[in-house]
Amino acid sequence: QVQVVESGGGLVETGGSLRLSCTTSGLTFDDYAMGWFRQAPGKEREGVSAISWSGNNTFYKHSVKGRFTISRNNAENTVSLQMSSLEPEDSAMYYCAAGRIRFGDPLNPSEYNLWGQGTQVTVSS
Repeated sequence: QVQVVESGGGLVETGGSLRLSCTTSGLTFDDYAMGWFRQAPGKEREGVSAISWSGNNTFYKHSVKGRFTISRNNAENTVSLQMSSLEPEDSAMYYCAAGRIRFGDPLNPSEYNLWGQGTQVTVSS
């Protein structure tokens, strides 16, 4: 049974940092690109960051470049998102997802078929 589980969300003040973690099981982890997505109330789910199966290629939504860093550990089947200089606009439910992407857009949620339940990030102003 495939499991994708996020952790690390919480409440933080503007300018603060959080580290999200995603653990997976039941899949051949290094067959999958991994992505972090977020969805705020009343808004569509959007891609925040993604990383290729090897970890050699990373992708970021423009508004988080320079503030967020994605990484993966294929030996431990985990992916992390280090978030710094957080802003209230970053508040959302954050989801981890896995997808066998070959030529698609790594920040497009439709490219991913395995999803976690999400972890809430709230940034107070």
